Amino acid sequence: MNEQLAQVDPRITLISLGVALFVAVLKIAATWRIFRKAGKRRWAALVPIYSGYTLLKLVGRSGWWLLLYLVPFVNIVVSLIVQLNLAKSFRRSAAFGFFGLWIFDVIGYLVLGFGRSTYWGPAVGQWHQAAQYPAYQPAYVHSGPPAYRR
Repeated sequence: MNEQLAQVDPRITLISLGVALFVAVLKIAATWRIFRKAGKRRWAALVPIYSGYTLLKLVGRSGWWLLLYLVPFVNIVVSLIVQLNLAKSFRRSAAFGFFGLWIFDVIGYLVLGFGRSTYWGPAVGQWHQAAQYPAYQPAYVHSGPPAYRR
């Protein structure tokens, strides 16, 4: 039985590697477009740790949250919170954040990046609190999507 497990068809390995590479390229392209819509540095999508830091800043979280990704089991909760905040930053529902961005992340990122979604600002912080209470509208409230960088 161990002999059968040791013999893996190289075609299956190549196909698996090709699919993984294709999915990685799709995710990078979608993240690139999301950063473009948010007015962030697009090349940040290519650098793994800096991409996470940029995503945290995009949703309004502190950069220190990046360290929470290193803690086992806490990283699951943190990634869910960040994806829900990302959905909220694009004025999408919590269901989209859970299913589209956390469970099926590549599809959700493609929808945000290449779809008609508009970045409305960080979901966490002053903007979000002021938007919940229309009677309190100070001058610093974000009034619309940022201009695209070209």
